[in-house]
Amino acid sequence: MARARKVIITCAVTGAIHTPSMSPYLPVTPEEIADAAIGAAEAGAAIVHLHARNPQTGEPDQTPEAFANFLPVIKQRSSCVVNITTGGAPTMTIQERVRPAATFKPEIASLNLGSMNFGLFGMLDRFKDLEHEWERTYLANKDIIFRNSFGQIEHILTTCAGNDTRFEFECYDTAHLYNLKYFFDRGLVKAPLFIQTVFGLQGGIGSHPDDVMHMKRTADRLFGDQYRWSVLGAGRNQMNIAAMAAAMGGNVRVGLEDSLWAGPGRLAQSNAEQVAQVRRIIEGLGLEVATPDDAREMLSLKGGDRVGF
Repeated sequence: MARARKVIITCAVTGAIHTPSMSPYLPVTPEEIADAAIGAAEAGAAIVHLHARNPQTGEPDQTPEAFANFLPVIKQRSSCVVNITTGGAPTMTIQERVRPAATFKPEIASLNLGSMNFGLFGMLDRFKDLEHEWERTYLANKDIIFRNSFGQIEHILTTCAGNDTRFEFECYDTAHLYNLKYFFDRGLVKAPLFIQTVFGLQGGIGSHPDDVMHMKRTADRLFGDQYRWSVLGAGRNQMNIAAMAAAMGGNVRVGLEDSLWAGPGRLAQSNAEQVAQVRRIIEGLGLEVATPDDAREMLSLKGGDRVGF
């Protein structure tokens, strides 16, 4: 009997988009972030994608010191693959953004493949009672450009080049796939590419099924069998896009970074809840959830014993 195809679940546990006033379940402190990552792994996530926050205010914090408060705990308590962001927050410099990945040499790090308008202001229509002043200032800004120039992308690649860290390439629009092709053709990145196509964020490609199909067709044409595909659906688009991608041969990402919800009007009470939800979808399609070691093999990762934390 043929074995079921394995699907990698990534869980992005806190991110830099949502703010603490939006949900009491959003991990903020180092202890909450560590527990969220471990809980997600226990529920079936092979990879945990990590940001750090100021434990008092919940503001995004990209200092290596902030990551040092939870990375060793996760490594001690779980065998999951740790993915450290180089996106940070769109208001940070590229030097700030790359420091945690350069310091801790993870198996995998995220890498954004193009500049884009970044619109969070729509959230103010839904979340009016904000505890911290920084939340309103951050969300209301209609002039955020998330800068990821060719020079900045190359800076991250060359800064991490000696660490054997591979990348999760975050592509928010079609041009970002072509940008990745530029770096691939010049040998600055190598197969298997782990491409995360992102849908439904204001400023990027939309979340219609045609958008998903278009990004997949474009990646197929540019990279053939040299990549592994995963999807990220923002907000209410999370599960339906995950289901579509899993049925089409892809991998999936969930987590409170991408959506605070577990259903219409119902906040997810943990990252593990979303992982369990998408796991039911995957297994309902007759597919198998990948273990951390499966993910390491599928993505040619260096192994958890070769990280710097």
